[in-house]
Amino acid sequence: MPAHDTSLIDLGKRYWLPVYKPRELVLDHGKGARVWDTLGRDYVDFGAGIAVNALGHQDPDLLDALTRQAHKLWHASNVFYTEPPLRLAEELVAASGFAERVFLCNSGAEANEAAIKLVRKWAASKGRVPEQRTIVTFRGSFHGRTLATVTATAQPKYQEGYEPLPGGFRYLDFNDVEALEAAFAEGGIAAVMVEPVQGEGGVLPAAPGFLRRVRELCDTYDALLVLDEIQCGMGRTGTLFAHTQDDLVPDIVTLAKALGCGFPIGAMLAGPKVAQVMQYGAHGTTFGGNPMAAAVARVALAKLASPAVLMNVRRQAEDLRAGLSRIDHSRQLFAEVRGRGLMIGAVLADAWKGRAGEILDHAATHGLLLLQAGPDVLRFVPPLTITGEELADGLDRLRDALADFVGT
Repeated sequence: MPAHDTSLIDLGKRYWLPVYKPRELVLDHGKGARVWDTLGRDYVDFGAGIAVNALGHQDPDLLDALTRQAHKLWHASNVFYTEPPLRLAEELVAASGFAERVFLCNSGAEANEAAIKLVRKWAASKGRVPEQRTIVTFRGSFHGRTLATVTATAQPKYQEGYEPLPGGFRYLDFNDVEALEAAFAEGGIAAVMVEPVQGEGGVLPAAPGFLRRVRELCDTYDALLVLDEIQCGMGRTGTLFAHTQDDLVPDIVTLAKALGCGFPIGAMLAGPKVAQVMQYGAHGTTFGGNPMAAAVARVALAKLASPAVLMNVRRQAEDLRAGLSRIDHSRQLFAEVRGRGLMIGAVLADAWKGRAGEILDHAATHGLLLLQAGPDVLRFVPPLTITGEELADGLDRLRDALADFVGT
């Protein structure tokens, strides 16, 4: 049997803009937390399309919602009302407990772009000059690939070559309260934009009390708190919204990824301070609020908020951590295992730093789809509905992959 489907892979190498480096396999179909490639080999999916396929593959309720809407109306634009996005907006507001308005779009980057524009529009409405509209973000963050959101992303590797970057952003160290207090004291800050758990930055959670202090400072200095829950939201950390574990109320929350469980959609939720700031013509989107995406997202939202799914997240997260501990007991590969819920990062020990990509190659060879969060962290974000059997199988495959890796 050939190692991979060369005919299809060659198409990608010939015609795709070479901004990706996919592993040499072609995925064909999936069921639950398993996928199969075009050669019939099966894989346990610990990556879920980068924390997107939160209900696994071929969830019957999502399929039903999609096919029902596909037989009615695919697209209408926001020049007209359609029912699915109206219902979805209502349900997001109710589920959030803080929002009054929703802007629907197509991706996390678009949701964050909308949030950045809303912050600037709000600051302008308060009479603040451009120098007083600075948005604080944190080193290690990831907020998207548009020019504004890649600037908000405080990681130089994503910004190199795209200068001149937009102004109005300031970078601080994540979880550094003193630096944030000093920045606010200097003035000019309109908002703080932060992930409750940094994803691309290494699966690093906010320290206990950090987000509460951010909220206090925003209130003291009349600034907005923007929470990017694109990866850590929608049940991923064990609660529907990650920030509820920190007992605070944001002004803006951005969502995407698991909101559509694989169908592209994003959302920006706006609280009372900013819900009326953007009026007619201030922002827009052609495809945002697409009835097919919204129909799927309504079902996804209801299922991801269910006690059964959230309980499964907590149960499987405990088993995943225990399994990683057992594997590491003999291998001594990990310096730390961190994260929340089913968003877990295994930080490689000093002897193995920089080699996460190699481990992913070995994992794929052993039938396991795994992610990294930088060169030093293995990222585990399986479907939130993963079963105990699927998890155990994936851990067995990981153990074998790591044995192979250590032997190289």
